[in-house]
Parts: sequence; structure tokens; C-alpha cells
Amino acid sequence: MGIFHSICHPSVKPNKQVPVVVIFSGKRKSGKDYCTERLKSMLGPETAEIGRLSAPLKLAYAKEHNLDYKQLLSDGPYKEKYRKDMIRWGEERRNKDPGFFAKLVVASCARPVLIISDARRVTDIEFFKEPARGFYPITVRVEATEETRKTRGWVFTDGVDNVESECGLDGRNW
Repeated sequence: MGIFHSICHPSVKPNKQVPVVVIFSGKRKSGKDYCTERLKSMLGPETAEIGRLSAPLKLAYAKEHNLDYKQLLSDGPYKEKYRKDMIRWGEERRNKDPGFFAKLVVASCARPVLIISDARRVTDIEFFKEPARGFYPITVRVEATEETRKTRGWVFTDGVDNVESECGLDGRNW
């Protein structure tokens, strides 16, 4: 954790620019949230915070469609009911500006380490790897077998599990 020590030392004060971004990706129910929460706990709340690229998407979608934002953040059936349309809606926004949701997450971050819990597309990672942005990006892929994911409540859903929002980072060399 050399880079974490040098960037996260107490003498380094957080600023608007987030120096380190740890970018997690993985399939639904693979354990991304568990891993990101563990990393945040290890680094401490004064050093790290979790940013979810889906959070600003869900907030804007909820407002536009008069839905319950907090329920869209959950893992329950309410979110699943709207998932396909939310994916379509988010893709429309990303087609106009691939970094749209990432910019919103970065703008609200106040810690020296930003942990992205839900990278889903190549453009999500490219945003943070672009040298001009000044980040130190670290990518992590969380993997779990289909059997394990099923024990966590995963059920294959056509139009969700076989589209870019779920498969966009498959086959990447991590």
C-alpha cells in the first residue's frame, strides 16, 4: 500500500481533486459492495469514501420518473422493477457524455481516496485513467461463481445480465 501511505498520510489534506481512485467492477451479486466497504473500513472514513456511479443516475432517474430514490438504491424488487428502463435511460445520458455520472461523483468527493464501487463500462475506467484528470487509478475486479451469486439472490435476467451495463468489462485483463 505504498501509494496509499504517501497519498493518505495525515499531513496530506483532502482537496477538490481526488488523488487516488480505486475502481471496483464485477457482476451483480459478486460482492463489490462488501469489498468496497471493507477497503473503506481499512483506510478509515477520514481517508476514503465510496462513490457509486449509479447513485447520481438513480437520483436523476427517480426525479424524472417520480420514483423513490432510496428504494432504487436498495437491492430489492423495487429497483429490479425499473432496472431495464434505468439502464436504457442511463445509456442515453452516457451517449451524450460518457463521463457524465463520474463527474458528478468526483465533484461530491471530499476524501483523498475515492472508491468507485460499480464501474460497469470501459468508459467508466477510461474517465479515471485519463492523465489530464490527475488521478492515480487502481482497478479491481470482483469475481464470484454463478452458484455463489445465486445464493445471494441473483437470477439471470434477459436485458440486464447480457447487456453492456453488466458485460462491458468482461474479458478485460485485470
